[in-house]
Amino acid sequence: MESLVRTTLYLPAIVLGFALAVLAGCQSYEPRPLDPGGHIDAWSSRSPSDESFRMFLDALDTQAHPGSFDLSDGIHLHEAERIALFYNPDLRLARLRAGVRAGVAEFSGRWDDPEFSVDALRVTENVPDEWIIGSSLTVTIPISGRLRAERDRAEASLRAALSGVVEEEWAVRSRVRDAWYEWSATRLREERIGALLGSVSALLGSADRLGEAGELPSDQVSLITIEGLNLKRAHQRLRADGFEQEQRLRALMGLSPEPELRLIPSLSVPDPIEVPDHETLIENHPTLVKLRDEYEVAEATLLREIRAQYPDLTIGPMYESDQGQSRIGFVGGIPLPILNSNARGIAEARGERALARARYETALERVLHDIAVARARVEQSAIQRAMYESEIVPLVDRQLEDAQRLLDLGESDGMVLLESITLAGETSMEMIETRLEESRAANALRTLVGPAPRAVSSVHTTNTKNEMRSEVQP
Repeated sequence: MESLVRTTLYLPAIVLGFALAVLAGCQSYEPRPLDPGGHIDAWSSRSPSDESFRMFLDALDTQAHPGSFDLSDGIHLHEAERIALFYNPDLRLARLRAGVRAGVAEFSGRWDDPEFSVDALRVTENVPDEWIIGSSLTVTIPISGRLRAERDRAEASLRAALSGVVEEEWAVRSRVRDAWYEWSATRLREERIGALLGSVSALLGSADRLGEAGELPSDQVSLITIEGLNLKRAHQRLRADGFEQEQRLRALMGLSPEPELRLIPSLSVPDPIEVPDHETLIENHPTLVKLRDEYEVAEATLLREIRAQYPDLTIGPMYESDQGQSRIGFVGGIPLPILNSNARGIAEARGERALARARYETALERVLHDIAVARARVEQSAIQRAMYESEIVPLVDRQLEDAQRLLDLGESDGMVLLESITLAGETSMEMIETRLEESRAANALRTLVGPAPRAVSSVHTTNTKNEMRSEVQP
């Protein structure tokens, strides 16, 4: 009876102490509610002069992001690309997704927690010691290799996530370039229309004087006036389009509409783009690298499912008190893979691996085909631009000069000069459009070729961890 009393007194204390020790290692929850107002304030105060952005710049690979960074003369295209690499909202999401994979990889492949169990039975018969108490502590020993396979899969998934960040970075840079070219072309059109508007306004002044003197019919004066109004309307529309496109650029750079920024338009002839051989392209193209890493995830997933069909051993000590008699032994168990054998998981993993392989091979075909089309488009755009520069533009300029000279000599009327001005304006617009198409084509080819061959910089991993840390900390 004394033994029973000791057991009934000590056992709750032992169980309580064990439970407290287990709970001491558990993490606590702290809510972190959304704060839209605070985020808007932080978003509005973003600036390329922030210390965090400067630290990010120092970590960038100089070969991948050439050119100095100096905002004193305004923001140029290569500087806008760097700003987008840090503040772009899509990149933030990509890095946070990679941060999730980093957390999974850090804590994958660990042993299962031990399991402590207590059984208490009371004998209903009239016996001196009516309690039967048993307890056991079991540990799962991973003899199947499942945990190693799980750890390998988590690491492969992290590599694929980081490759996805690199792919998204390259895609964001490409979107910034396209948006920059579009905005620059609009600014050039606006400037050109403004210059034509000045010419037509000067012509209209002369036409008014000639009309009043009876030397120019009133219908010609009206036509010149109408052309001036049309140019003014086009100029206002282009100014509105330019404002809207600048806001799109700000959104890509992750900056709010409020800060004062001076963007410097550029629509110069693109540099020649060297297309690497197939081996180099396959090894470094961001999309192909990501899909290759995703295929490795599929391989690791299949291996994990294969390992999961093999049993793990469960073993541990056991204590039992039965009618005042104490017993010490061990308990063990092992599943028998004869009915399930994880057949469904293995079949699904095999199918996912085949799908991942097809995605990679399909993307490879598409990239090689698109590069061939993009190269032809770049060559054709260059030919069109050279034709305008060397043949059409000089002829139009000469015609405009001749019309102006004849009008000054009184040997021509204002309509000839108006038609020359209109033709010059149309040619300028077509010339800008040709340069825009060449820039777009070159950017498409550059995007398909991918960045210069280099190892994935640690800046991606560092920034991913920083993003994740900023999100999980209160």
